[in-house]
Amino acid sequence: MHLPAVGSSGGQRRHPNRVRVRGRSATRTAMTSHTFSGSGPSLFRLAGLPYFVIAFVARLPFAMMVVGVLTVAVAARGSLSLGGLTSAAVGIGTACFGPLLGAAADRYGQRVVLGVLAVANTAALIGFALVVYSAAAEPLVLLSAFAIGATAPQVSPMSRSRLVTIIAERIPAERRARTVSSTMSYESAADETVFVFGPFLVGVLATAIAPWMPLVIAAALILVFVGAFALHPSAAHVSARRGADGRAASNVAELFRPRLLIVVAGMFGVGLFFGTMLTALTAFMTEHGRAEEAGLLYGAMGVGSALLALAVAFLPARFTLPARWLVFAGVLFGGSLLLLSVHDAMAMLVALTLMGFGIGPTLVTQFSLGAAFGPLDRTATVMTMLGSALIVGQAVGAVATGQLAQVAGAQPALVLPVLAAGFVLLAGAGNAVLALAGRRGPAQEPRADVVR
Repeated sequence: MHLPAVGSSGGQRRHPNRVRVRGRSATRTAMTSHTFSGSGPSLFRLAGLPYFVIAFVARLPFAMMVVGVLTVAVAARGSLSLGGLTSAAVGIGTACFGPLLGAAADRYGQRVVLGVLAVANTAALIGFALVVYSAAAEPLVLLSAFAIGATAPQVSPMSRSRLVTIIAERIPAERRARTVSSTMSYESAADETVFVFGPFLVGVLATAIAPWMPLVIAAALILVFVGAFALHPSAAHVSARRGADGRAASNVAELFRPRLLIVVAGMFGVGLFFGTMLTALTAFMTEHGRAEEAGLLYGAMGVGSALLALAVAFLPARFTLPARWLVFAGVLFGGSLLLLSVHDAMAMLVALTLMGFGIGPTLVTQFSLGAAFGPLDRTATVMTMLGSALIVGQAVGAVATGQLAQVAGAQPALVLPVLAAGFVLLAGAGNAVLALAGRRGPAQEPRADVVR
């Protein structure tokens, strides 16, 4: 398969030592020709330690938002139903605007987009706290929660986008596939870590100080760390495959090809699993009189998921991405079947641990496939599409499971995570079929420098 030269666009070859910065070409003297040799620098050296620290902390506020909004809504209004609706409103806002923000970042660069979002999201968080404690009607509360999601800085997708662009343009070709795999492993493990620690931090702050304090802390973290993430030099870099005016060389129709859409569907299934599992687990532990332990048990799944996500980087190249999706989704589905027979907390812990071993590697694989089949000049759009699918699935799963648990109890609700895991496995089978078809005929091929 013919691949364009690194830094090329529309058949025009650019010098490999030049990168596109907000529509201008600028020579990076530090980037010499040995960058493209086998002895070139690592991604860690190219991005720098401060980048990874900033990007890690900057994604923490998002992990605090959904639980923080739920906590303060219930405390201020005394309505668990309203709390659930506000959490869903945050997710819907993120899902509606996430891909649009990704497209804007691809078009104009991440710096300006993230800078505006850092200010807007801080204002939305403080505004929600003021509205929920006022006498405002519930629709206004939901609208302010929607604004939090709509202005949420997409740190995780933006970070993946930056790193994928750096890998594609500055890492030697023979090391790109391994580097993408390692990067997606790290990014998924970082997400898992903050989404376990975020709700825990919300609980500590709400209990020790006040229910509104987690939102204030999240707002402060956004101003400081999302602001720093926006100002980091990597934020100014726009793919060299973009034109001088920032326009993409690829057609937007490339975002809707089957090989990419099946990954989006799989990510939606993972979100469904997260939403159904957490809600069903909460109902299960509540029925056993141990509701406060639900978060601890759920955290066990997160720890296993993060560890196995990191381990994906060490898998051999012959273990292909389609095969990984099938195998690890199979582990997830197999673990979920145990939910049909759990009757105590210990059995639930075993099931959650086993499912964690499957969910982390599945996420890594899906993000790697997204990087492989998405246009390189639209990486932020692709990553936000995947992130939004995850959030939509989580919101839908949580609402559906909550309704079922309230009507029929925890045991019937535990069937829904099994169905969600089955959907992820089914999407993996669809991806495998498309991969086979791609080998036999003219179909969209992955970038050989990204997929092993």
